[in-house]
Parts: sequence; structure tokens; C-alpha cells
Amino acid sequence: MMSADNHTDFYPVTYILTGIPGTEVSHFWMAIPFCLMYVVTLFGNFLLLFIILTEQSLHEPMYVFVSMLATADLLLSTTTVPKILAVFWFRAGEISFAACLTQMFFIHVSFLAESAILLAMAFDRYVAICDPLRYTIILTKSVIGKMGLAIVTRSFCFIFPIIFLVKRLKFCRTNLLPHTYCEHMVIARLACDDITVSIWYGIAMAILAIGMDAVLIVLSYGLILRAIFLLPSKDARLKALRTCSSHLCVILMFYIPSIFFYFAHRFGHVIPGYILILLANLYVLIPPMLNPIIYGVTTKEILKRLICVFHRWCRRSSLLS
Repeated sequence: MMSADNHTDFYPVTYILTGIPGTEVSHFWMAIPFCLMYVVTLFGNFLLLFIILTEQSLHEPMYVFVSMLATADLLLSTTTVPKILAVFWFRAGEISFAACLTQMFFIHVSFLAESAILLAMAFDRYVAICDPLRYTIILTKSVIGKMGLAIVTRSFCFIFPIIFLVKRLKFCRTNLLPHTYCEHMVIARLACDDITVSIWYGIAMAILAIGMDAVLIVLSYGLILRAIFLLPSKDARLKALRTCSSHLCVILMFYIPSIFFYFAHRFGHVIPGYILILLANLYVLIPPMLNPIIYGVTTKEILKRLICVFHRWCRRSSLLS
């Protein structure tokens, strides 16, 4: 649908994703590393899921949560990256209003789900280190299933209202979205209506969901570190710290950019828009790509299984040749 003037309300049938404003000449070349990162993301996360599903010894709570994180990473990257590549390579930025809302919904759902999964993983590490004798009693299959259901339900309940907040808006400016994917506030800012409710809902959601998750994770790791430093031997302390190292890396990689984007969008008007959009693109690419690598390299059990799979693949290749 064509853009309307500033005095006429209209309901866009389609939006046009313009990519990263000011970098149109570089879009084709920027898409190449984006595509490579996406391929690595797909390969790494599917391989991680395959290893966890097929290896009986990895059917433990910690690895179940890792598989949940890999699923959320696949959802986030697959919801966004193919459209980003279409915009960059083929200038295929047109997206229907319904498809735009669907993409926005799944981006935010996967984002909230990742935050909740990281909290569940922190709780898992807390029980494993602070109360190891009751680990299998507390984290049963039933409890993990309920935690997974709670993660999905909470994410859906927080994001569903955003769809209705966007659908009730009247648009009168343009249907050009200066972004590579549909994001709540990017769409809302095209409206002529007052978007105060959308802004405050976004702030409330960030505080109640992401903020509370972060606080509880910090609290969990405060208790974990306290328990670790009370261990009698240095070897025991190092072993306990190693079991948390991969999770801590993933937590920092998730929350530091989240906090940066939150404040940058609200108070960082000095930061050029194209920089924020570029960083937003990297945010849906880099963590999903690095998470399986971090867990594969730092987790001994996953690394061992990965080496076995690689050796088996090499043997089969040599037999076929």
C-alpha cells in the first residue's frame, strides 16, 4: 500500500523494510557475513540438539535447558535472518501487516523465553552447587516440564497484548519501516496516535520480565559464589567454577546488549540510527551463533560426544571414498 499524507488515517496492508538507512550501497556485501553466521547458527544449534537428544548421559536437567536455549536461538534467528538477507540481496523488503505482526511476535517471544531459560539454568546451577544431594529430587522430569511450560506461557502472555496495542493504532505517515525486521516500537513510531501506552507497556515488560530475571540470576550467582568459596579444596572450587563458566558467558552476552539497547533507544539520541540498527542485526545473529560454540567447547561431556560424532563421520567418509 502506498504511503499516505500526514492528515489521512490509513491501515497499511503491507510494510516496506528498508534495511539499514544510509548503508544501502553496502547491503549486498553486508549480507555475506550475515549469511555465513546464519549457516553456522543453524549447524551449531541443530548439532547441539542432535547430540543432547541422542546421548542418554546428557538427558540431565542442565542439558535439557541447553536444548531449550538452542531451540529459542533457532526461533529467533530463523524468524529474522532470512528476511534480512532478502532485503539486502534482493531488495525484497515488502512484508504484509499480518506477517510483520507475526515476525514481531516471535522475535519478542523468543527473546523473553531466552531470558527465562537463562534464569532456569541459573537455578539449576544453584541447586547443583548449593544443594547437590537433593539435585535429582528437586529437578525431576516433571518439574523441568512444568518450568518449560511456564517459560512458554509467560512469554506468550507478555507479548500477546503488544499485538493488540499495534492493531489499535491509526497510521498516517508512511509504510516504510527503517529497519531490517519488524520490531514493536519501530512500528508504533509510524502511528499518528499517542503511543504512550505502547511505550509504558514496553518499559513495564522490560522491568517485570527481563529485569526480574536478571535480578534473580544475580542473586543465584551470589549464593553460588558464596558456596563455591566455602568449599574446602582449591580443586573443588575450580571444578565448580568451570561448571558455571559457559552459563556466565551466555548470560553476559545476552544481558549486556539488552541493557545497552534499552537505554540507547530511550536516552541515546546521540547514537546514529544506522548504528543501532546494525547492532540490532548483530544481536539476532551473534549470540545464537556463539551459544552452541561456547557450550560445545567449555562443557566436557558435550565436547566428548562432539568428538565422537566427528570421528564417526570421518570413518564413514573414508569408507565411502
